[in-house]
Amino acid sequence: MTKERPRSKDIFRRAEKHLVGGVNSPVRAFRAVGGAPLALAKGAGARVWDADGHAYIDYVCSWGALILGHVHPAIAEAVSDQARKGTSFGVTTELEVELAERINHAMPSVEKIRFVSSGTEATMSAARLARGFTGRELLLKFEGCYHGHGDSFLSEAGSGLATFGIAGSAGVPQAVAALTVNVPYNDIKAVEKAFATHKKKIAAVIVEPVAANMGVVPPAKHFLEDLREITRRDGALLIFDEVITGFRLAWGGAQSVYRITPDITTLGKIIGGGLPAAAYGGRREIMDRLAPLGDVYQAGTLSGNPLAMRAGIETLKLLGAKGFYEQLDQRAGRFVASLRRELAVSGIKGCVQSAGSLMTLFFGTKAVTNYAEAKKSDTGEFAAFFKAMLGHGVLLPPSQFEALFVSAAHTDAEIDSTLTAARESLQTMGAAVSAD
Repeated sequence: MTKERPRSKDIFRRAEKHLVGGVNSPVRAFRAVGGAPLALAKGAGARVWDADGHAYIDYVCSWGALILGHVHPAIAEAVSDQARKGTSFGVTTELEVELAERINHAMPSVEKIRFVSSGTEATMSAARLARGFTGRELLLKFEGCYHGHGDSFLSEAGSGLATFGIAGSAGVPQAVAALTVNVPYNDIKAVEKAFATHKKKIAAVIVEPVAANMGVVPPAKHFLEDLREITRRDGALLIFDEVITGFRLAWGGAQSVYRITPDITTLGKIIGGGLPAAAYGGRREIMDRLAPLGDVYQAGTLSGNPLAMRAGIETLKLLGAKGFYEQLDQRAGRFVASLRRELAVSGIKGCVQSAGSLMTLFFGTKAVTNYAEAKKSDTGEFAAFFKAMLGHGVLLPPSQFEALFVSAAHTDAEIDSTLTAARESLQTMGAAVSAD
């Protein structure tokens, strides 16, 4: 069922004249799924409304940042109150200290922290710090893991690059690209080979502990433990990119779920409560290499912005409530199990992979353990599913290679409605395949 969206189309036509591609982040252009992009006007709970007044059950959730849903009353009130006190000072506030203390309480490995404004800024800064601390230049990353758009991270990076079929990016000097070693995710033998080839030259391994930018791909058994052992043995640092998994998988992030202590952790999304905020932190001796104490420089005018700090503090207060993650994971688990049944009944080849309240429905494959397998998925089938679900009033991330996010605001009734939409969408797709 197609919804007419003349207002959204008009906004996008205007946007194309003044915004590059009509968007401020590539995946928003809907190029991977076709059709005119949505222009959203408001949100509440687990729903958003477009400029034409159509409502959608939202599984983008600001790409995972809104774990409490849209316009949570406590967050809205905190931001409104802070706006009346001041929106930016460029000088330290107690709010930064309080949020840092709350993060340290949840993640003891983050002994000291530096707030920044985006996940990309956090990972770029973490890489610079790792190089400064170790005196080495090489970084090891995994194919399909996305760590923002820093020059060091844009080869085989998943996410938006996978969506557009881009292996790297123009503008990244070859000399910079040569400092990044790429190996397949979940392939510990490839990691061992890389360390043998570049012995005592790798500054750090950076990894999404649960890959969520090639679609959701959990770590293989012992993969993270082996990374910890290899880096420790070689003298390299282990960076957990928990921009997505931090405060998503658990109160203490993926590192608490898998019981691994990284040297540096990068955070974003949830810690800003829907406002632009991110951070990197880790062992005291490493973090103290940052200026003004040390010789690794990084700065930011809006770092520790009081609006974002207030939103982050209120968010973490709510996430720390007893039973929060158990309830969220239970609801997401029911969703995943039911979606798997609907997919099986439809007869369409695919799989549903998940970790906590993160999930991806891959079409055309029965299992995905790395980027090479993710790229074999049927993006055409996903585009058809996306369009069908949108017609039923369900907004999914507009790319096969992104994660769906369940929030605490998604009710059982909304999940049931989503499953009904999925059943009907899959049946329609199955019928089309049979007709062909």
